[in-house]
Amino acid sequence: MDTSQYLSMFLEESMDNLQTLNESLLELEQEPDDIDKLNEIFRVAHTIKGMAATMGYNNMAELTHKMEDVLSEFREGKLKVTQNVVTVLFKCLDTLEQMVNNISEGIEDDVHIDEIISGLEKIVKEEEDNGEVEESKEAAETVNETHNNESGEDSKESFIEMNEYDVNIIRQALDKGFNPYQIKVVLDENTLLKSARAFLIFKDLEEYGEIIKCIPSADDLENENFDLDISMIYLTHKTEEEIYNVLSNISEVEEVIIDNVNVEEKMASKVEEKSEEKQQPVVQKKEEKKIEPQVKVKPKEVEKKPEERRTHKKVHQSVRVDLERLDKFMNMVSELVIHRTRLEQISSNYKSTELNETLEQVARTTSDLQDLVMKIRMLPLETVFNRFPRMVRDLSVELDKEIDFIVKGQDTELDRTVIDEIGEPLIHLIRNAADHGVESKEERIAKGKNSTGTIKLIAYQEGTKAIIKVEDDGGGIPVEKVRAKAEKVGISTEGMSEADIRNLIFAQGFSTNEQVTDISGRGVGMDVVKTKINSLGGTVDVVSEIDKGTTFIITLPLTLQIIQALLVKVGNETMAISLGYIDRVIDYKEENVMKTNNKEVIIYNDNVIPLIRVYEKLDIEKVDNGKKYIVIVKVGERTVGLLVDGLLGQQETVIKSLGKTLKGLKEYIGATIYGDGLVTLILDVAALI
Repeated sequence: MDTSQYLSMFLEESMDNLQTLNESLLELEQEPDDIDKLNEIFRVAHTIKGMAATMGYNNMAELTHKMEDVLSEFREGKLKVTQNVVTVLFKCLDTLEQMVNNISEGIEDDVHIDEIISGLEKIVKEEEDNGEVEESKEAAETVNETHNNESGEDSKESFIEMNEYDVNIIRQALDKGFNPYQIKVVLDENTLLKSARAFLIFKDLEEYGEIIKCIPSADDLENENFDLDISMIYLTHKTEEEIYNVLSNISEVEEVIIDNVNVEEKMASKVEEKSEEKQQPVVQKKEEKKIEPQVKVKPKEVEKKPEERRTHKKVHQSVRVDLERLDKFMNMVSELVIHRTRLEQISSNYKSTELNETLEQVARTTSDLQDLVMKIRMLPLETVFNRFPRMVRDLSVELDKEIDFIVKGQDTELDRTVIDEIGEPLIHLIRNAADHGVESKEERIAKGKNSTGTIKLIAYQEGTKAIIKVEDDGGGIPVEKVRAKAEKVGISTEGMSEADIRNLIFAQGFSTNEQVTDISGRGVGMDVVKTKINSLGGTVDVVSEIDKGTTFIITLPLTLQIIQALLVKVGNETMAISLGYIDRVIDYKEENVMKTNNKEVIIYNDNVIPLIRVYEKLDIEKVDNGKKYIVIVKVGERTVGLLVDGLLGQQETVIKSLGKTLKGLKEYIGATIYGDGLVTLILDVAALI
């Protein structure tokens, strides 16, 4: 049996299990006395070891085995859960993750594990070696005793039926000096690759002898059409104890029962059964009831149960789909939306009632299809967030700071494209919060704060946007320091508010930190964050108060493909603005426009709002025909009025990229095709303001 067919399952399960171990170890470090958490860690580590051994990745199995040794010291109370021990275990997990990645990418480089293994062995050796050896001997004796008792009890009843043909084979084997055994192996209920585990059991047994009968059959074993029990008749020159040791050393084997086969007794019982059939039919029925479930009924149940299970699973079954196919599906739905809007335009020109009714149906179906494909592409932020608790823990150790990390809203869903890209900016922001934001223990105590700093990662949905906040309760961003740095690099801060000055930290290469560290980088972090988030159609803002802390607010679109947009006239051109940014639209009155610091503003609801004449920004010829409007937009914490020359209504808009030639146009996020067949540009509001 070839184990390569299980590779994708092995890789996926291993990454999930390693993530579980990361999270559980963090929790165990916080609560060292949590026995349930410790047992869960032990179980997951055992699963990884078993799967790695089954797939033939011996280095991985060996490293996990050494890790288990340390975990068993925890479980037996011989070893305390300390930061140093947990750090070594985390190094193990990082190495295991590297091994899994290498397997995934087909890299055959051996990962060196000698140093980590010696670190683990050193931890174990620091404990009472002699006591441990004695205990393990006692445990082994207890297991053997239990096994012998079980064998003794079970020997009275056969757990695999033998016909005359089987008995004859055993007789011939006895003449040649073989020992016949009936063996029952029970697998652990958490076994993931049952057929691969059965393959390993067979492989080990066939090194020392021959299996002449097995229930379930080989086909059932290969297709996993069995529960957890495998019963065999086995011929070997080895002793019962040697075979027991071989089987019990295989991972995920819960129980092993071995019994000698007494051929003469079997033959006598056959004769006895036949005579009893004539003399005591009633008694025999009871006997049948007692023995049959073990002999005949069980295989039938084994055949039936997986069918039942498969039928039950189909209700919740998921299908793995290549992401490229999903992207193609999204593009096709986008094209459908474009052609639908064009058909609606043609229909309104011809004023055909029948065509209108059909188009309404098409519009409803297209919208449902669009919603469906959007939901299929959505993933919870948890897939990004789950790596950060471990990162903050490592940073707090490295920086010698006490940091509480709180995550909220990890079930908020975003488009897969956004999920793929958002991890890197968040890493920068969290590392910055740990390095620059949260002060040292001594500094916090001097300020009258709790010695433990707090970093919060919060996500929630707001209309068509997702908001992600990275908050810390550190020292805040000093405005004067930022102003001084800005003047030094030639950025004028005249007329800027404090909030605007703080946002200068997103300028390219801008850093208020004079020292370069491994954690905070070389002043390139923040401009990378802003560039990446802008490329996703989102915005990032900073709010800060000295000695209270800093909050970075990221606003992202839930999806990047299809949006609701307002069509506006700018000069003689038609443009689109995403409804996600628009707060409201008001009439433009020249008398409401004022100037402050040589910049135009309007007063609306007692608020001073900066005014941007879009035609000037885009260098489009001014048009003086008809009524003008101000579209009030919100980008992060900023509110701005955009002056446009007309409104053309709301439309569903498919965003198409501008391609390589026009990708330098920062004022547009893309283009779309509307009902009249003309290409319409979609404004990037964040870039405009």
